[in-house]
Amino acid sequence: MRIYFVFNLHAGKGLVKRNLPEIIDIMSAAGNDITVYATQFAGDARERINNLPDNTYDRVVCAGGDGTLDEVVAGMTLREEKLPIGYIPAGSTNDFAVSLGLPKSMKDAAKVAIGNTLYKCDAGQFNEKSFVYIAAFGLFTEVSYETPQDVKNVLGHAAYILEGMKRLQDVKTFKMKVSANGKIMESEFIYGMITNSASVGGFKNITGKNVDLSDGMFEVTLVRRPNNPVELSETINALINRNVKSKGLVSFKTSEVCFESENEVPWTLDGEFGGKVKKAMIVNKTKSIEIAI
Repeated sequence: MRIYFVFNLHAGKGLVKRNLPEIIDIMSAAGNDITVYATQFAGDARERINNLPDNTYDRVVCAGGDGTLDEVVAGMTLREEKLPIGYIPAGSTNDFAVSLGLPKSMKDAAKVAIGNTLYKCDAGQFNEKSFVYIAAFGLFTEVSYETPQDVKNVLGHAAYILEGMKRLQDVKTFKMKVSANGKIMESEFIYGMITNSASVGGFKNITGKNVDLSDGMFEVTLVRRPNNPVELSETINALINRNVKSKGLVSFKTSEVCFESENEVPWTLDGEFGGKVKKAMIVNKTKSIEIAI
């Protein structure tokens, strides 16, 4: 195959840099022609993939965290010629890789990335932007994009927990109108996530059981505003343990959902800042990604 290999040297704990020679050797030894590119700035992978000339490559392989994969998918959605994607996870949590069942070993993941088993899975559209597996607002969402990369590299997933704990004393509330499945709900929430993943923030099953990445449906989880610190603690425990019967949680499946608020709400898309909006229209793009598994 003709492979365009794009990677983020700064993802995770520098795993890409340490494994780069072996990864390239694995792909080359299989008889592939490889073009190699290291991302230089945020959004670089998106631009590179979007601007790849047609009829030049057979597959794009990326190595990095979920944010790197997000950029590659975003670039691919802008193209007329769609190419299969191989993903070598090297981030702090690798939520989407866990959901896909990809190997934790980067060398093993490299073999999968150039393999023949391709899986068509869903992606999401957030207004005019795209995302791979999660759009979220509220509690903890700033943690993923405000935690310094060097802290993530040293502490890994613990960095998110530590940064998140600092923010519990200042929990913001968002008054939202939520429209989905022909119903409208208005309430105050401290957190919301629209997901297509079996793992979020390193927590498995937090999005629900029997998650199907190609069923055209999102799993939506909303956390209502608690009245006191005890309720907050109980609700967070219910979220982690997926106790959907908790009065503090709202959970449902949908192919599209609209959030509206009087004030601009900051969102994250796959752990990166997605902008501040008053209206977020989120649509499931069924089986729009073809990825090697």
